[in-house]
Amino acid sequence: MKTLRSLLPIASVLALTALVVAHAQAQHLLVPMDDAQTDHLRAYGLTWWCLDEPREYECQWLLNYRAGSFLLPDHADVRERAAQLGVSLEAVGPAEQAQIDAVIERSNMQRMHLTKAPRVAVYTPAYTEPWDDAVTLALTYAEVEYDTIWDREVIAGALTEYDWLHLHHEDFTGNYGKFFSSFANEPWYRRQVLESRNVASELGFPDVQACKKAVAATIASWVSEGGFLFAMCSAADSLDVALAGGELDIVVAPVDGTPMSANVNAQLDFSITLAFRDFQLVTDPMAPEVADIDVSPGATAMISQGEVFELFEFSARQDPIPSMLTQCHVAEVADFLGQTTAFRRDAIKDSVVILGDFPELNRVKYIHGGYGKGTFTFLAGHDPEDYAHVIGEDPTELSVHCHSPGYRLILNNILFPAAKTKERKT
Repeated sequence: MKTLRSLLPIASVLALTALVVAHAQAQHLLVPMDDAQTDHLRAYGLTWWCLDEPREYECQWLLNYRAGSFLLPDHADVRERAAQLGVSLEAVGPAEQAQIDAVIERSNMQRMHLTKAPRVAVYTPAYTEPWDDAVTLALTYAEVEYDTIWDREVIAGALTEYDWLHLHHEDFTGNYGKFFSSFANEPWYRRQVLESRNVASELGFPDVQACKKAVAATIASWVSEGGFLFAMCSAADSLDVALAGGELDIVVAPVDGTPMSANVNAQLDFSITLAFRDFQLVTDPMAPEVADIDVSPGATAMISQGEVFELFEFSARQDPIPSMLTQCHVAEVADFLGQTTAFRRDAIKDSVVILGDFPELNRVKYIHGGYGKGTFTFLAGHDPEDYAHVIGEDPTELSVHCHSPGYRLILNNILFPAAKTKERKT
């Protein structure tokens, strides 16, 4: 009987042999996330692009390996996309792969398989406001696709179309951020009030407060059914205030000349909040906080740059989710202010995992927890690369801050829903 080799032309045999050898030596592409990376933020965008349709390449997140590097398939289109984004790659052949495996096996590291890009939504109004949302900036710079939704879409049930939701710097008590005392006559503030009132009326609610409470309840229900929620600044604590039943009606817009009032419902139910407990409402109309969850640095805040908060190091094998959320090339991150700058430690539920804090102080910056079948992650502060970003300032240019540790924390949250994880152990 003739062999296959004898039946094939010599050129075909050589070509077949080359294909077999090439397959045996197939490489991956390492996206280093230590100081070797040329653009940390767009590295997340490259990984998201690999996971997104129509590619849906399976990728790996190497927790704690070279500051949380990614391992991607070695395809020509991946290399091309990395070049477009300015992201550093390193070829990984069999020898390099064996070295990586050995290091991961003997260290506090873990290989997480990422399977599909999460569908991303950002909760933000249609009208333009004079400040910038850090998450929107991060997504745009990293070239991660997202949709914007607001009250109409949330009440209509649009959240079921998404895996991951970011909350805009919203005041879910319906008091417009308590900006009345400082910005009552500003066109952007007046437009915010009118638009909010119009939407509430259109949706059949008696006022903005009732509308926002319904939105907050809908978001919490979506999380409980398996959604991934990420919130920054005032959205985090005001969401829980609304869920607890807190009613503040102390700041009224000048649109119709209604005087300010102080109707407060202090009967709070902490059993249905996501992260916080044992807080009280702030009824002072001149104070920007809606509750005493927030810990502000004090009167010297505008000049007290230099503080840092520390990231916890978790067991990558036992606690993969906290490990994913804290992947960074530094252990300390520069602090930054916001309408909610930090969370009061003794107002945080025992079930909540602290990801980053100020050791030995009653100030926590970064937290995570489970809520039903879903999860939430809250990061206090406004803009990780603008310490005291004030209303009206120009947007932060992320190409200047492409190695930002604070923005890395935001983008960690984009990818962790793509991983298959086990329940937290410790």
